[in-house]
Amino acid sequence: MIHNKVKSYFEDNYLKNPILIKAPGRINLIGEHTDYNQGLVLPASIEKGIYFAVSGNKENNIQIESFLTQPEKIVFQLNGEHKAFESFWGNYFKAIIEILIAKNYPLKGMNCVFGGDIPIGSGLSSSAALCCGFIYAITQVSDKEISREDIALIAQAAEHKIGLNCGLMDQYAVLFGKKGNAFFLDCNDLSHKYIPINLDGYSWVLINSNIKHNLAVDSEYNKRRVSCENIVKQVQAYRPQVKSLRDISKDDLVKVKNKVNEIDIQRAKYIIEENERVLQMMQELTAGDAIAVGNVLKDGHWAMSTEYEITTSELDHLVKIGEELDGVLGSRMMGGGFGGCTINLIETKSLDENIKALLRSYKNKTGIDAEYYHLAIDDGVKVFE
Repeated sequence: MIHNKVKSYFEDNYLKNPILIKAPGRINLIGEHTDYNQGLVLPASIEKGIYFAVSGNKENNIQIESFLTQPEKIVFQLNGEHKAFESFWGNYFKAIIEILIAKNYPLKGMNCVFGGDIPIGSGLSSSAALCCGFIYAITQVSDKEISREDIALIAQAAEHKIGLNCGLMDQYAVLFGKKGNAFFLDCNDLSHKYIPINLDGYSWVLINSNIKHNLAVDSEYNKRRVSCENIVKQVQAYRPQVKSLRDISKDDLVKVKNKVNEIDIQRAKYIIEENERVLQMMQELTAGDAIAVGNVLKDGHWAMSTEYEITTSELDHLVKIGEELDGVLGSRMMGGGFGGCTINLIETKSLDENIKALLRSYKNKTGIDAEYYHLAIDDGVKVFE
């Protein structure tokens, strides 16, 4: 188990018994790209995660070592200075330390070893787990609490500093998740509640397309955000109280269609209808209607494919394959887009044969070996016993 490796490496190299912290990855049942439009989302934290083994030191620095894809040791001075580094994760930690210094947070010397089993670039929000877990680890060593709400804001600000203008869904899901429950979040006022996932006889599975994405490098994510903002500006001309797409209806889209380009209208329509799908998914989960849940998944995928245009041909193939299999109730691409995983609702009694059929057909169509992960819904960031 990766957490045992992280802990053992720390003990062997730093000769201390560390605090071990788990920051989970997250899935999103429905509600993609709605968060930065002050909309509705329905994520859940999962069993896979990133583990941080930490303890204080007297070196007046923060020493960090990774078990991820780019093993490296980085040393940050408590004033924020550091030597050049190569690993992508160093940019996240650099941004976090700079933000905490600007907030006059009382940093203390710390040794940190981390690693995890979240597949990087698969749409499971490894970056939010990385940021939220690291900030929480700092609080455990510095003995000065930061509320989970503020940890989310700091983690979001760190992602913004490195180029991804994300909303708060991922951070809130990672921090506030609850075992066995989906996490409904209203991104307008950050109110939230838990929705029990009651689908006896059915299992959740992720299929990793092995098409990697890097949203901070690929500006397509930010282009879609600009489209949404364009619509808001036009509607504000006659309804100044409007603050986001959350406040806009399809009637508004009709009124401004001659003042913006067609693609902006198309993307805004997707966001409005995706909010509706979140409410529908909550209703179907509460009722325990697995067939209806599967239909919401499928509707959400093809809207992402044809309207928001954030899927790939490989991900579309995975969903089409599932639609032809008995026992696969529904699936959709999950995450920011342009790669990653599909989330699939599959009848448990036919689980193994359907997974094999999905992987086999995907390989035949694309030449790519996909991977699968059974999903277990787990708690948010915590000290791991």
